Amino acid sequence: MDGYRVRSASEDDWPLLEALEGAADRVFEPIGFGPLPPAAPAASYADADCVLVVGDPPVGFARLGLVDGTAYLEQLSVHPDQAGQGVGTALLAAACAWAQAAGHRELTLTTYAEIPWNGPFYARRGFRPVAEPGPQMRELRLHEVELGLDALGPRVVMSRAL
Repeated sequence: MDGYRVRSASEDDWPLLEALEGAADRVFEPIGFGPLPPAAPAASYADADCVLVVGDPPVGFARLGLVDGTAYLEQLSVHPDQAGQGVGTALLAAACAWAQAAGHRELTLTTYAEIPWNGPFYARRGFRPVAEPGPQMRELRLHEVELGLDALGPRVVMSRAL
């Protein structure tokens, strides 16, 4: 994690993040997952509560919002060329710091339960499955089902106390 400078994304970064998410999603294809839904369009980043990036141009980003009144990690993407080098860990630490500074007591997310760089990655960093998600999270999970995400593998809601 040392050596990575995490910064707030600028509007100039948004088109690059769309392409970055697409590149990151392609790592799912060799393990039989895909195709995933298209990456978020660049203009959608204006709606996020917080977007953090590493690099200029960005090699990874975290997009955060609110679900059930608490901080929610909408997306964490790292370019495949940077995978396993601590970029995701640095972004996750910064996302937790942002959530805590904003007065939240936990950070939530949804992810694939069994893919090593998803559920197990978050579990090693203190996230635990949520047994009873709140109403907005349940709606979000239904939307993920409608998008076909669950057809690719089991998904889980996770949370980490801050």
